[in-house]
Amino acid sequence: MPAQPRVLVCDDSPLMRKVIRDLLTDGGLNVVGEAADGADLLAAVQQHNPDVITLDVEMPRQDGLTALGNLMRSRPTPVVMCSTLTAQGAHESIRALELGAVDVVQKPALRLTPSTWGVTRDELVDKVRSAASANVRQTVARQEQAATLAPPRKASPFSKRRSVGADLAGRAAGNKRPLVIIATSTGGPRALNELMPRLPAQLGCGVLIVQHMPVGFTRSLAERLDQHSPITVREAGRTDTITPDVALLAPAGFHLEVTSVGSTRLSDAPPIGKLKPRADITISTAAKVYRDRVLLVVLTGMGSDGETGAADLKRAGGRVLTESEKSCVIYGMPRAVVMAGLSDGEIPLDAMPLAITEAVAAWTPRGA
Repeated sequence: MPAQPRVLVCDDSPLMRKVIRDLLTDGGLNVVGEAADGADLLAAVQQHNPDVITLDVEMPRQDGLTALGNLMRSRPTPVVMCSTLTAQGAHESIRALELGAVDVVQKPALRLTPSTWGVTRDELVDKVRSAASANVRQTVARQEQAATLAPPRKASPFSKRRSVGADLAGRAAGNKRPLVIIATSTGGPRALNELMPRLPAQLGCGVLIVQHMPVGFTRSLAERLDQHSPITVREAGRTDTITPDVALLAPAGFHLEVTSVGSTRLSDAPPIGKLKPRADITISTAAKVYRDRVLLVVLTGMGSDGETGAADLKRAGGRVLTESEKSCVIYGMPRAVVMAGLSDGEIPLDAMPLAITEAVAAWTPRGA
């Protein structure tokens, strides 16, 4: 990661560009240039050679999605999307993350008060700093390769890329059902978009997903994943039921706790390390209830969320798989688990669907 990332700000509003520039500069980053909209972005990138770009979603002449697509084809660069907190803005932001953006942040208010300035600055600066270390070129190349073998939608239980038979997925139903937990952060939406469509429709157990995102964006992510995945994906409710072949996504702004076998609830407890939801809470509460019948999958992400939960899970006899460094956008969360000696296997993202399916199908609880 560059010691002081060079940032280019792209937004059609001169006032918004100034607000973002001031926030980034106040946070110690180096803003090297600006672009008025997507049509000017490529020329500005060539001129200023930034390490990271902040990109507005909705712009005249050329919108953020079109500009992002052009950028990733011609000069892949880490991008943090700045989005309005609307249904349309959230939907387009999720699409941007699939196209190659590293992260998304809610667009700052034009008139920030002294009490909101610091919080807004810290969130933006943290995400831009994290994005600076993202492995964008490698992941874009992998995405282009995957596009030639795009998975089917709901009509088919298996994709062409996945060598998983229905008998393998179905065998898990004969055991006392396990639980799969997926924890991820920066780069997670794209990773989930590759992983979830390639899990079998008859996986044989419930799935819980913790993805760090701003409040208001997780519902759109769940809807997008559900649209493309054989299993059902939805945002978890205040209290909910863990159902076979259904993935519950923790809503941003709440911690997701496992309260008993087959049951979850949302907690409004304070953030831990600025994170809410915190994957550690989901993992540790699941370990207390499901014991050795939990499979934890830690995907790309900045920081170490998941390490504490993984330690609790290993003490309970559960299993942990981590995404390998070569496929991670940010090798942070998986690295923390690996360095703590808690990973049972480092798996490339394209092999993770099969690894999960085989682990679930072969599960034999102690004493069974």
